[in-house]
Amino acid sequence: MSEESDSLRTSPSAASLSENELPPPAEPPGYVCSLTEELVLKAREELQEKPEWRLRDVQALRDMVRKEYPNLSTSLDDAFLLRFLRARKFDYDRALQLLVNYHSCRRSWPEVFSNLRPSALKDVLGSGFLTVLPCTDPRGCHILCIRPDRWIPSNYPFTENIRAIYLTLEKLIQSEETQVNGIVILTDYKGVSLSKASHFGPFIAKKVIGILQDGFPIRIKAVHVVNEPRIFKGIFAIIKPFLKEKIANRFFLHGSDLNSLHTNLPRNILPKEYGGTAGELDTATWNAVLLASEDDFVKEFCQPVPACDSILGQALLQEGLTSDAQCDDSMRAVKSQLYSCY
Repeated sequence: MSEESDSLRTSPSAASLSENELPPPAEPPGYVCSLTEELVLKAREELQEKPEWRLRDVQALRDMVRKEYPNLSTSLDDAFLLRFLRARKFDYDRALQLLVNYHSCRRSWPEVFSNLRPSALKDVLGSGFLTVLPCTDPRGCHILCIRPDRWIPSNYPFTENIRAIYLTLEKLIQSEETQVNGIVILTDYKGVSLSKASHFGPFIAKKVIGILQDGFPIRIKAVHVVNEPRIFKGIFAIIKPFLKEKIANRFFLHGSDLNSLHTNLPRNILPKEYGGTAGELDTATWNAVLLASEDDFVKEFCQPVPACDSILGQALLQEGLTSDAQCDDSMRAVKSQLYSCY
């Protein structure tokens, strides 16, 4: 609903109500922008977001959802829909497709999305597999740090790591600042063996990349990989067929050259493990942030979900997500590459 129409809405006076008639319940508070003036300008320049048209754009997307996907179980709140508009630079059609993909991905992978809450992932969180660094990069991007070597396959399946990553993304994207600035991923492959790499095959690669590229309203501005062993050539061979050129060009491989990393991520925002001056890597603080959000995640992910219908299944492929047949082809093409890297 536009700001103009909101300003024209008036409440009925008490005199207009009969003695037995109760006034209508108050509507929940509407969207209030939390962006700084600097970020409002950035959103205008990079995302085509015009504050004077913002609520009109949200209403347009809401109307499209109601018309084209009337049975889609989704929030239609202003703040929620804005995530999708920003992620697709206020292109209504692409924002709608992203919203549909968002729900389709969640319904098509119950192993990851069932009972998705922080308390169910204490083993992953306790392992130090991932955290969010306390400082943002010079562009204002939060830095998601992932350390695959911290995962012990005998303790829990790899999909638990994916669940923890998804919860982290959900928490990050609640911030309007993150919606505008995006995030950076820092992955440390030190100590990743062939046996661990074999758990990340084309099927999982297709699912994860499909979510990040086409099924989640977040802007990934860069992926920095450090300490990658020779085996990473095989891992990247699995990943690359599913990457769009835009995202593939945002991968930066630094090896053990931390000076190369520091040209992108300054030392003052990095922990000492990566040649930084911001103290030791802290995982406990982010774990506490997630665990404190338990109730929100229970409400979002632990309720009965309607079965995914054929419309959502078809919509999932319209934005470029690969099919299982394509995944099988990729498996045959790269299966031997993990071993040839040794």
